[in-house]
Amino acid sequence: MADKKHNSAGNEDAQEAHGLAEKLRSLPSVSRLLANPEIRRLAENIPQTVLVQAIRHVLQQIREELQTRSDCSTPNYADIVREVIAETQRRMQPSLCRAINATGVILHTGLGRARLADEAAEALWAVAKGHCTLEIDRESGRRGSRQDHVRSLLCELTGAEDAYVVNNCAGAVFLAVTVLAAGREVVLSRGELVEIGGSFRMPDIVRASGALLVEVGTTNRTRLSDYMQAITERTGLILRCRPSNFAIIGFTETVPLEDLVALGNSHDIPVMDDQGSGALLNFVKGKGTVLDSVRAGADVVTASGDKLLGGPQAGLILGKRRYIERIAKHPLARALRVDKLTLAALEATLRLYRDREQALQAIPTLRYFHRSMPEIVRLARRLHRALHRVLPKERFRIEYRRDYSEVGGGSLPEERLDTFCVALQSADGGLSSETIARRLRLAPTPVFTRVQDDWVLFDPRTLESEEIQLIADTVRTLL
Repeated sequence: MADKKHNSAGNEDAQEAHGLAEKLRSLPSVSRLLANPEIRRLAENIPQTVLVQAIRHVLQQIREELQTRSDCSTPNYADIVREVIAETQRRMQPSLCRAINATGVILHTGLGRARLADEAAEALWAVAKGHCTLEIDRESGRRGSRQDHVRSLLCELTGAEDAYVVNNCAGAVFLAVTVLAAGREVVLSRGELVEIGGSFRMPDIVRASGALLVEVGTTNRTRLSDYMQAITERTGLILRCRPSNFAIIGFTETVPLEDLVALGNSHDIPVMDDQGSGALLNFVKGKGTVLDSVRAGADVVTASGDKLLGGPQAGLILGKRRYIERIAKHPLARALRVDKLTLAALEATLRLYRDREQALQAIPTLRYFHRSMPEIVRLARRLHRALHRVLPKERFRIEYRRDYSEVGGGSLPEERLDTFCVALQSADGGLSSETIARRLRLAPTPVFTRVQDDWVLFDPRTLESEEIQLIADTVRTLL
């Protein structure tokens, strides 16, 4: 009896294996698919290697599904051709492309943080499409410094004696700490042992620079006496790091920068203030700006160019000339240097700050942060009407919803900005909110929204007028 059961199971396995082999053999070959008229038409504008890779990818996916699912049948030839065409088109689309930010997050890290001002984008394009005066002195024709394009502007706007720019703020901190304190001790409050995006931690930066971290105070309270007791003949730097991506409230105490500067001066120890978000204008009372740090007498100030400043990704290093010159001469400075595109966008952004009102209007980060509720409501009503025109009422609900926008980008975590959203939902349950949001993300020009309580929310705070019709066209095509 047992032998019969064993033989029966063996026969079933053999039949299943035979069935799978037949399914796999029935798949069209690469050469047959390449000869298909629809795919051959693609070959007029698409490289043969891309077509072959797309075909092999689609066939491999089908094989894997057939091998893992016994109930799966071989797709028909027409469906395979359609999938090959879709896969080829996906491969020909650029991965890095323009996107519409309807999330209401002003500095959305995933979407490139600060949206550049038109003036910055135009300057970038002008430099990108031809040769430029990156490192040449126009008067003498001799080699110049790429830092000259932004150094004087940064000093003019902040009051610093000197300035230097690298590729990002983490690079700026790493370079400055390396130059000022390698082989020595860096004194830092425990409440400022921050972690920024990508598990990048301040203690790790200090250790990687070759310095020894000395923690003082507690998470919530650090006094001047804590710093005083930590100073020894091995102390190379007093570092303050602003926790821009989180907040500690309640029973807290921190030391004013002016007091740290006085302490450093009395022991001939440089004081460095990592501003992080890099605000040149006062967004929120009491948060401080780069100018405040310079005025307080910090020897070195580091800040981002692509957060609250509203420019391209860059790390700004400002302060006393004797320290900035040492930083600029270090071998790491070349490894972290910025390119011509960054400098072009940064220079154009900084020039806008010469006129405060112009900066508030021209720089999107500043404009979105200060956007009034009446303007947000006007944009919401326009989007509401546009969606109503393209979506059938019996299939979709479109409503208004009051909510909050975020600054994002690890900046001003306590700020909740009132906003007025357009909310979209399937009326018949045919499409979940997650499905709608995913379809919008996969559009040729991706539209990013937020999903809340099974509604898709479009936040006008981070939208431009011309993007409203593009959203409506995308919704009509996909939904």
